[in-house]
Amino acid sequence: MVTSAFDLTGQVALVVGVAPGGLGERAAHALADAGARVAVADLPSRAADLAATAGERVVSVHEVDVTDETSVAALFQDVIAAHGRLDVVVNAAGIMLRKPYDETTVEEFERVVRVNLTGTWLVGREAGKALTRQGSGGRIVNLTTVYAERVGPVPESAYYSSKAGVVNVTRALAAELGPHGVNVNCLAPGVFYPTQMTAALGADPDRLTWFGERTMLGRLGDPATDFAGPLLLLASPAASYMTGQVVYVDGGWSAW
Repeated sequence: MVTSAFDLTGQVALVVGVAPGGLGERAAHALADAGARVAVADLPSRAADLAATAGERVVSVHEVDVTDETSVAALFQDVIAAHGRLDVVVNAAGIMLRKPYDETTVEEFERVVRVNLTGTWLVGREAGKALTRQGSGGRIVNLTTVYAERVGPVPESAYYSSKAGVVNVTRALAAELGPHGVNVNCLAPGVFYPTQMTAALGADPDRLTWFGERTMLGRLGDPATDFAGPLLLLASPAASYMTGQVVYVDGGWSAW
């Protein structure tokens, strides 16, 4: 009975932001392994990335620019037209800017916010509309970061700010969509290595060691083993009484 609560057989899941080696790709494969029919979406310029992510476990591939509301609306129309319904939406689209505050331009700051925060809201808005129209509920999972309510040692003011906003966008959407049976939650990963976003840290072994030692478990997150379980919890009926929550998957970093 407990196991069946995590079973997604027959359900349709959409994962937005699926660059190879990223947590979005891990999410797509985890959902497929749990039985879901998985659709993936990313920028048109990442067609090769989408094909690499798809493999044999993804049933459809779509293009989307999360900063463009017309593109996001079209994505949901296309997915439902292709599969007849939608049950789970995971938004992993995001960008990072490692740059000191006094070297960051307004345009760069706003670009990060546009993708990470406005993009999360746009995906959530269209997901909410689609799931509400169906009348059968559903789950939305946004990806934020352990830095959502704190900052780290790397200069990333735009990233920190945008990801903090993702948390309250999640809570706001949870409040509005709750009466319709739609659960909206956040996953806040710590430092998972290697992923597309953290690969550059490989050039700084001392910093990688520090990140691992900073956690209570004394190690970095392993994308291959540490991410699927928490993701499936929030994406499955097992979390039917959880909404508006931020689940930290960070080896205890946020609990110090």
